[in-house]
Amino acid sequence: MFDYQAPEQLLAGRIILVTGAGDGIGRAAAKSYAAHGATVVLLGRTLDKLESLYDEIEAAGYPQPAIVPLNLESATEHEYMELANTLEQEFGRLDGLLNNASSLGVRTAIENYDPSIWNQVMQVNVNASFMLTQALLPLLHESSDASIVFTSSGVGRKGRAYWGAYAVSKFATEGFMEVLADELENTSPIRVNCINPGATRTQMRVTAYPGEPPQTNPAPADIMPVYLYLMGADSKEINGQSLNAQ
Repeated sequence: MFDYQAPEQLLAGRIILVTGAGDGIGRAAAKSYAAHGATVVLLGRTLDKLESLYDEIEAAGYPQPAIVPLNLESATEHEYMELANTLEQEFGRLDGLLNNASSLGVRTAIENYDPSIWNQVMQVNVNASFMLTQALLPLLHESSDASIVFTSSGVGRKGRAYWGAYAVSKFATEGFMEVLADELENTSPIRVNCINPGATRTQMRVTAYPGEPPQTNPAPADIMPVYLYLMGADSKEINGQSLNAQ
């Protein structure tokens, strides 16, 4: 695992938005950020899951989170701007953004790939991240130390057969991160990086590898050190990098 021991109050006073907060890595990250002092904005498409996480965070005595139900597959530019306006009124700034929500699509040959599924994966994994990030950049500029993190994938660094739109979308994620990091370097307090979580015990992994025993992989909570590192002040000098969680 990534070797980092996060101080207990690493994220105290910070406001961090997490997409895909209802499940898997996003849920673990939101809980971990809250446990280290952050006020977490939980964004996801399934209200029941967000409310369940909200209750867990409150019951643990962590800072009270906020809930944003939003379907990234269908969200419009207007909805992203409304979200930004709401966050500005409520908090005045944003200190962190974890673009984590992803769609797997199907694992099949490019020759057989359904164009409608391809478009759906690109919409969630690429277009939504762009529109959300763009809408929230003014709020991130209001922070004295802001971090944008993208959850990427190993197949976004080296293409592999049958990973189709998911792999291509993660190449786009890595590229988007590098472009944005280069644009903001030396001109802004915002740093931008990617994380490759590696094989993790999530529903997406089960769908991608139905024959693999899930317990062979670490749980999302086990890979949180790198997610904490990139959101806290200890990573102030890290920009434009793609780090491995494992």
